[in-house]
Amino acid sequence: MSIDVQGFKNALSNWASGVTVVTTQADGQPVGITASSLTSVSLEPPQILICVSRKLFTNQAIQQSAAFAVNILGVRHLDWGMRFAGMVPELEDRFAGIETHTAVTGSPILPDVMAWLDCRLSHSFDGGDHTIFVGEVLAAGTGSESEPLLYFKRNWRLLADHSPQLLDQTAAGNR
Repeated sequence: MSIDVQGFKNALSNWASGVTVVTTQADGQPVGITASSLTSVSLEPPQILICVSRKLFTNQAIQQSAAFAVNILGVRHLDWGMRFAGMVPELEDRFAGIETHTAVTGSPILPDVMAWLDCRLSHSFDGGDHTIFVGEVLAAGTGSESEPLLYFKRNWRLLADHSPQLLDQTAAGNR
C-alpha cells in the first residue's frame, strides 16, 4: 500500500518532542499509553520507531495485534496526556468519553489531535527493558490543533507559553 509522502511529512512536522499516545487493540478493546519516543525511520517506505516498556500490557497488545497508532497531542489535550500516562488512577477506562475512529489497522485514533499515524508492525527489537517497535505507516492525518503538548523535566507544558491555567493543572497533576 502506498501512502502520500507529503501527508506523512506533514504529520511528523507536528511532533516537536511532544506527548504522544500510542494506541492499539487487545481482544477487541482499545489500549493506550503515553510515549515520548517517536522517531522517523524512513520515508520510503514511511516508517517510524517507538519504544514501549516490556512491563506494560500495551507492549504485549502491540505484538499480538501487529498494529498501532500514534496520536500526537496538542496543548488542549493535557487531560488526555495525563489520563493515558496513568496519572488519573480513579479512571478505569482511559478511553471513557472519547469518540475514537480508525483508519487502516483498526487501532484507535483520538479525535482532532495535532497529527496521527496508523502503522502496521514491521519489526520489533529487544531494547533491554523496552521493546523497540518499527511500524510501517499506512495512513496519516493532521488535525486543527497547532500548539504541541510538551513534557519537559516532569512538567506538562508548552515550550514557549507558560499559561497560568496550564501551569496550575501541571502542578496539581504532579502532586
